[in-house]
This record gives sequence, C-alpha cells and structure tokens, in this order.
Amino acid sequence: MPEGAHGEATAGTQALPGGEANCSPLCCSRRGACLSAFLLLFLAAVAALIALGSILGLPRHSPGPQACATPANRTGFRCHDQRSCIPASGVCDGVRTCPHGEDEDEHLCRDVPRSLPSFLVARCGDPASWIYSDQKCDGTNNCGDCSDELSPVTLCPPCGPGWWRCSSTVFIYCGCIPRSLCRDHMQHCSDWSDEYICPRP
Repeated sequence: MPEGAHGEATAGTQALPGGEANCSPLCCSRRGACLSAFLLLFLAAVAALIALGSILGLPRHSPGPQACATPANRTGFRCHDQRSCIPASGVCDGVRTCPHGEDEDEHLCRDVPRSLPSFLVARCGDPASWIYSDQKCDGTNNCGDCSDELSPVTLCPPCGPGWWRCSSTVFIYCGCIPRSLCRDHMQHCSDWSDEYICPRP
C-alpha cells in the first residue's frame, strides 16, 4: 500500500464493524439538538392542548357528587368547578344550574331518588315518600305529614326568630308559623296565639 494512501486512511474516519462511520462531536451535538427540538415541540403541543381545554371551559375530572353547605347553611350539591354549591333541591329539577350542567346529568336523574347520592335525599315518616335534604327543617310541611319538621322522625332546632311556635291550623306549616302571619285577623294557630300573643315582626 502506498504511504500516502495509508496516511489518508489513518487520518480519515475509521469504519465501524456495522459499516457506519464514528460520529464526530459536531454530528453528535446535531443529534442532541434535534432530540431537544423534538421534545420542546412535543411539550409545546401538550401545553397548547391544556390551554385550549381551559379556554373552552371543558370540565375537569371530578371525584363524583359531593356535599357542600349553601350560603343559607342548607345541604347542597358541589358542581364540578369545585366553587359552585347549589341547593340539594336544585338537582334534577329540569334547570341546569351548575356551570357545566352536571346537576341534570342523566346518570343522576335517570331514576330519582334511587339514582341520587344519599346526602341529597331525606325520608319522610312514610318510607315511600322522600324530599330533598335541604327541605328538612325549613318550616314547611314538605312531606305532607310534618315528619320533615317534627320528631320523632326529624329533630329540628326550635323556631327561629322569624317564626312563632304553635300547632298550626294551616297545612303548609307544622310546629311554627311565620311571624308575618301574626295579628293579621286570621287564625293560623289552633290556640289563637298568633292573634293574641304573637308580636308582629
């Protein structure tokens, strides 16, 4: 072999067993740059999809129906946005109250009350009858037999400041009547205390 040819072979890139040439530092840095660019492009695409979901207001995954307390301190249903709390009686009432309408979802409303979470349902004295849990102890005869307002079925706190305690003659009330009905020249209490004792608010 001529000396010049041998010198050229020694000075040039040596061949690998697989037939590929050794990668020079410049070649490897280019491959690394290509890999970094690919990863950056992939991460940018993921970030764009997340941003698009936020802009369109797509609901995030929710752990399922959750109880909450409404501003009136009644049992409520927490919406998927984790901020909105609607009254229990607002679920499956035909009106989409949550921002994404999950209070009217078919899986909740397909077989009311069996399809409702237990925290939304309260049973009356007649086990076949039920009411929404936020209707319990609200002063109104929602069950029809006052079992949602009176013991032994339901233990409610005493009548609030806007109510007068008496045995009502009006079907809609049970153990209390609104003070606004006092001294209106109509009997609402069986003992007439709403007309002779109860002060108007």
